Amino acid sequence: MFFLKRVINKYTLSLASNAVMPVLGMAILSLMARYLSKPDFGDYIFFLILFTLADTFRTGFLQTSLIKFYAGTSSERGANIAGSAWYVGFIIVFTFAVGNLLAHFFYFGSNPNMLVILKWFSAIFLCTLPSAIALWILQAEERFDKLFLLQLINQGGFFTYILLLIIFHHVTFQNVIYCYLFNNVTTSMTTMIIGWSRVKTISRKSWASVKQLAHFGKFSVGTSISSYLLRSSDTFIIKTMFPSELLAVYYIPQRLMEIFEIPLRAFIATALPVMSAAVHRDDKKHVSYIMKKYAGMLTIALVPIAIVSFITADLIVGLLFGSKYLHSDAGNIFRIFMCFVMLLPIDRFFGITLDIINKPHLNMIKVFIMLAVNVTGDFLGIFIFHSLYSVAVASIFTFFSGAVFGYWALKKHLEFKMGDIFKLGYLELTELITNLYQKIRKKQLGSN
Repeated sequence: MFFLKRVINKYTLSLASNAVMPVLGMAILSLMARYLSKPDFGDYIFFLILFTLADTFRTGFLQTSLIKFYAGTSSERGANIAGSAWYVGFIIVFTFAVGNLLAHFFYFGSNPNMLVILKWFSAIFLCTLPSAIALWILQAEERFDKLFLLQLINQGGFFTYILLLIIFHHVTFQNVIYCYLFNNVTTSMTTMIIGWSRVKTISRKSWASVKQLAHFGKFSVGTSISSYLLRSSDTFIIKTMFPSELLAVYYIPQRLMEIFEIPLRAFIATALPVMSAAVHRDDKKHVSYIMKKYAGMLTIALVPIAIVSFITADLIVGLLFGSKYLHSDAGNIFRIFMCFVMLLPIDRFFGITLDIINKPHLNMIKVFIMLAVNVTGDFLGIFIFHSLYSVAVASIFTFFSGAVFGYWALKKHLEFKMGDIFKLGYLELTELITNLYQKIRKKQLGSN
């Protein structure tokens, strides 16, 4: 019991909530691939890409801005921000619904699955709004226990529906979309009934806050869309420049990178509300401290993991994706990725810190620079070396450029040195491990 009390905290709960989505998402995708026909599975992937793009726009427009202006404020101000976020969310949904209607009107194809997507897309996008707002509010309030539960309800519910379709032999594309819709309806209804989505605050909105959220969001949404394109640009370029089978070889190490994304997202989710509260107090030293602490701890922690992954890359690929990929280029591409994985925490925390200190336009410029470097590096590498390795190597320069620009931009507003990140990260991580070990050891000695 003592061990559980020490282990279960906001950090581990944040880690768990950020792990639920990719782990269950991977399991669901695996079931889809096995039980849907190849054309239906391809159409489902297309639906996911389409919905992810729309959700990325909404999340980019609202998530950081809501957390920034909500965290650390009074209950009255929080209700005003939450209600205004609801209003902006409805505007975004309505805008996409108009585009969906036009697409439905001008679609002359005969693919029945495409007609199902066009018919239900707007309804799905609307009924995911309450659960999305609930996630952001819970994150701003640092209620990671509820955040984990909400993630589990959403992804676990959809996983259960898919299993039921398999058991009763009704796995079709249309039924999968119906389950996706119904699952999100029940999830969002749950958040509204319990009160997590703060739906009753809609009446507390103000035009000043709506404009404030929109003004901030217009920069952060550019960052989010650019980040999405940054993640997918390699895939699009490889698809057009190489045979299709090589796309899978490159996709495997990309998916493996989610191992490192899980703790990164968890630390960001924990740091965002704390940094936002410090900004509201005009405490730049604490903002700088939090940034250095989390970026440094993650960077130091990833070093041994990256080294082990570099050595055992082929074994990892073979165990997770089968023997046919064991001796492919996937292992070496994963090794190249390990050469820049330590830059991920620094680059990401530089970005969110620029957002938090109200400089989202600089973060957007940072991502634009990274996207330009990545696309240019991909084409140059392919043109000169005609190899997948050149695409992977371009990623090193991509994240290095992001870290350099982020450091240059933040130095104008915060006092810190690059070396401070590694020094503080090492001290905080060793102190955390030492304290946890001493407490467990003390408890064990006391029980003897």
